[in-house]
Amino acid sequence: MTDMAGGAPGAPPMLEVVVPAYNEERRLPGGLAALCAHLARMRVDARVVVVDNASTDRTADIVRAWPAGGVPVRLVRCPEPGKGAAVRAGLLATSAPMVGFCDADMATDLDVLGYILYLLANGDRVVVGSRNLPASVLEVRHGPVRSFGSRVFRRLARTIVPGATDTQCGFKFFAGDLARDVARELVATGFAFDVELLARCRGRGIGIREVPVIWRDMPGSTFSVGRSSGRVFRELGRTWLTLRASREPALAGVGAAGPEPTAAEPVPSGPALPEVLPAAADG
Repeated sequence: MTDMAGGAPGAPPMLEVVVPAYNEERRLPGGLAALCAHLARMRVDARVVVVDNASTDRTADIVRAWPAGGVPVRLVRCPEPGKGAAVRAGLLATSAPMVGFCDADMATDLDVLGYILYLLANGDRVVVGSRNLPASVLEVRHGPVRSFGSRVFRRLARTIVPGATDTQCGFKFFAGDLARDVARELVATGFAFDVELLARCRGRGIGIREVPVIWRDMPGSTFSVGRSSGRVFRELGRTWLTLRASREPALAGVGAAGPEPTAAEPVPSGPALPEVLPAAADG
């Protein structure tokens, strides 16, 4: 089911940003305002797609009531629980030539978005934020248990997506046709879906460009180590088995040497940051 806030969708915009949201009535207003304001300042033709992931609070009401007149905000309903299911539904609801997703808390600083769009406009097909590159800046409040679990998860994820330094940063952008094509094949519905998403892109012979980010550990996360860890690791195992069993030749080697490794890219700073989509800036 799809609702609209901010007016009719009209012709496809240049960029659509998917925001999965499960019971985000507290964090969504601030995050959505920050995202829309940033897109408006960039003067890029953009639309935001908020996916209500079976919320039981006022998440959907917030999106429906979002004021018109700025960056259009669209509401998509996803009754199937799980962040992967929500992102999949959001990507399949897009039509723009460039699409991506970010978390409702905007933990990743949005200033890197201009450079990501520049890379996509100049030929990259997959550009993702990484918190584990030397130039990344982190404000982390995780305890030792969650930090240990994250390290174990990263090591296992690299057996599926060799060369990736951070599969779980919730800031990923793609050529729109590729994102929609891959989303149709996604099986994982939970937090491990990012691994499958990147592996299926790599299985098509497409390189993954990583860029450093500024990332802040925001309060209010729905992820619980005690409640979610077992489910996440089980899903990661199922993802590995699914990809190994795939008939696609490029995916048959997942967990082995793998295709071309992920490319990391330093981010230019200050006024050297290139213009993104000059034609859109004229509007």
